[in-house]
Amino acid sequence: MSKSRLAVSALPFALAALAACSSPAETPRPEQPPAAQGAASPLTREAVEAAVFEAAPTPVEGQPARPDAATARAQILLDRANFSPGVIDGLGGDNTRQAIAAFEKAAGLPQDGVLDAEVFRRLTAGDDGRVLTDYTITAADLSGPFIGQVPTNLADMAKLQTVGYATPLEMLAEKFHMTEGLLQALNPGVDFGKAGQTIVVAAVAQTDLAADVAHIVVDKAERSVRVYDASDRLLAFYPATIGSSARPAPSGELSVVGVAPEPNYTYDPDRVSYDRGDRKVIVPPGPNNPVGSVWIDLSRDTYGIHGTPDPSKVGKTFSSGCVRLTNWDAEQLASRVKPGVRVTFR
Repeated sequence: MSKSRLAVSALPFALAALAACSSPAETPRPEQPPAAQGAASPLTREAVEAAVFEAAPTPVEGQPARPDAATARAQILLDRANFSPGVIDGLGGDNTRQAIAAFEKAAGLPQDGVLDAEVFRRLTAGDDGRVLTDYTITAADLSGPFIGQVPTNLADMAKLQTVGYATPLEMLAEKFHMTEGLLQALNPGVDFGKAGQTIVVAAVAQTDLAADVAHIVVDKAERSVRVYDASDRLLAFYPATIGSSARPAPSGELSVVGVAPEPNYTYDPDRVSYDRGDRKVIVPPGPNNPVGSVWIDLSRDTYGIHGTPDPSKVGKTFSSGCVRLTNWDAEQLASRVKPGVRVTFR
């Protein structure tokens, strides 16, 4: 699925207010220790499908973390249950910990955010389907446009027709909610630019929420978004990048004004400045646009909930006041949001 195919109505106004969000000059937030995960098993299709929880291995100092089969399986199951771990990487980490904690709360378990035997049992008992599937790369997948290295300068982005995917690998990884590294690990030596090539991918889909959204809760301390229906039933949990100390997100009650798929991004120094120059710049739509594939406009001027060109950084950097989700989470939310939906920042 393309980042920008949404069955929603575009806003009837130009999105010139986007400059308050998603400044390209982001600052990283400290990485938290990864959630406990099973012993590192070979990352093969068979290992991921058959993975069971085991005690976490002792980390080897100086060696990079390796994707783990049990963690990858748990992340895919969390994604399918609408407890999003963000991007599926097989490594765990803060976003996975928060998704597990939200799942534990919904399941009536103690909330420690740790992938333990009981959490793993509940996840697999609730969904015993295969977590990996085959996908054949099509000519349409490779139609692009692919732009190579994505510019970091807004003025250079503005010169493009669209801020497209950098490579077919990036497109395919995002299509299946994965990091490029995990996709490559499951498909060693594969040419992702070859039509007709069959690859192994996470068995995820852009599933619809179970009901229309009635209330969105943005938790600034936890860096999460929780979505509820009219009966106060939890529909989905998403990790999020939410403001910074220098440019905090708002507090209190706002509401949804509307939804715009495929938004442009406007930097207007007359409205707000992030030291990005003194000229107004309009960056065209595209999957690597600074605000991603969809914009959910809020009732405070220049603020919204939106996607991101870099899903691996959700929850791991500070934003410029808005709420940033992975593109697939933002698209799922946007598909069931209507004007007037209450948004609580706390």
